[in-house]
Amino acid sequence: MDQDYPKLRPGGDTGWQRTLWAMVGIQFVMTAAVNFLSPIIPLLLPSLGVETVEGVDIWAGIITGTTSFVAAFASPVWGRVADKHGRKLALLRSSFAIALFTALMGLSTNVWQFFGARAVMGLFAGFSSAAIALVASQVPERRLGYALGWLASGQMIGSLVGPVIGGVLADLTGSYRAPFFWCGGITVAGLVLVWAVVNEDFTPVLSSGKKKSLFAGFGLMAGTAGLSALFLVVLMAQLSTRTIAPVVTIFVQELIGSPPQIATLAGVAFSITGLANLLSAPFLGNRSDIIGYRKVLLICLLGATLTSAPQIFVGSYWAFVAERFAVGLFIGGILPTANALIGRSVSRENRGTIYGMTASATFLGNSLGPLLGGGVAAGFGIRWVFVATTVLLGANLIWVWWTVQELKEGPAAE
Repeated sequence: MDQDYPKLRPGGDTGWQRTLWAMVGIQFVMTAAVNFLSPIIPLLLPSLGVETVEGVDIWAGIITGTTSFVAAFASPVWGRVADKHGRKLALLRSSFAIALFTALMGLSTNVWQFFGARAVMGLFAGFSSAAIALVASQVPERRLGYALGWLASGQMIGSLVGPVIGGVLADLTGSYRAPFFWCGGITVAGLVLVWAVVNEDFTPVLSSGKKKSLFAGFGLMAGTAGLSALFLVVLMAQLSTRTIAPVVTIFVQELIGSPPQIATLAGVAFSITGLANLLSAPFLGNRSDIIGYRKVLLICLLGATLTSAPQIFVGSYWAFVAERFAVGLFIGGILPTANALIGRSVSRENRGTIYGMTASATFLGNSLGPLLGGGVAAGFGIRWVFVATTVLLGANLIWVWWTVQELKEGPAAE
């Protein structure tokens, strides 16, 4: 038996498959619920006191990014806690926070209350990073790309159906607040699923006599070959792909006006990228285990750069949707491949810590991307957001080419 496989349970079953598929399903539920809100936020802002087009652009960027900005600083702390007390507990904590603060957003009467709820939610965020750390600590080393590819698929299916459902709910109910309460309720269901279904074979790391501080995580990243470079890869990937998040709904309005089904059509434009991710992520994750993580990263970044550029000139709604689909085919492989490479670079017992650190990069990208997109749209026009996205993806491609090395044979953790 290979050393890098977990010890067999009675009956010869490692149990990692059950954990993986349970987490894929739960990741879908949680991501779908959170993504209810993506096309709704810009449409809700006028009822919260934001009356100008420029104000909606700027506030959509600020609100979309604020949770991730706060989470970027909290995530390393929660990653260290997850290594000490278990990743399942981290999933339960994050689920509860999402449910509570999303409901509070739905009750907000002005934009500052809404902003405050989003910001405080960031202090307890980290569901996806905890899910990655849990799966990465349970699966065989040489199946890490495969497992994280499927986990990303669960997330991407959620991002596919979530905005459509949120838009449909808003159109059917005539309320832009209703999706927030649906999100809270479904997140509670996700919490129950985590509690009842997910198994974690967790053994706390034995103390060596020295109490490890948060700075040990920075030391681990700095002292492990390639991790610092991958931190920037993840940051740039999220920054480039999230720049358009606050302007998709507004851009759809620019293309087609404001028909009664505008929320649904905006949801489709959000979701089509997730459909493409769904088709490509498992394949790309599996190929990365076979042909190499660096090679797949380069393919994904090159494809995303080339398919982002035509959005600058798009003139119709359906052409825009088609181009978003093309971009999604390549974006879907970036993060699972980078996360697999990160996971293979450190030991299992440190993966909560290191994924907490790299989650900071994800959250910073999630935060700064919408801020950048909203600012560029307000200052120069929406089409310049697509220019910025293309340039950032191209810069990330060059960075990977020059700094990221292919993983040597033999996992870091046995």
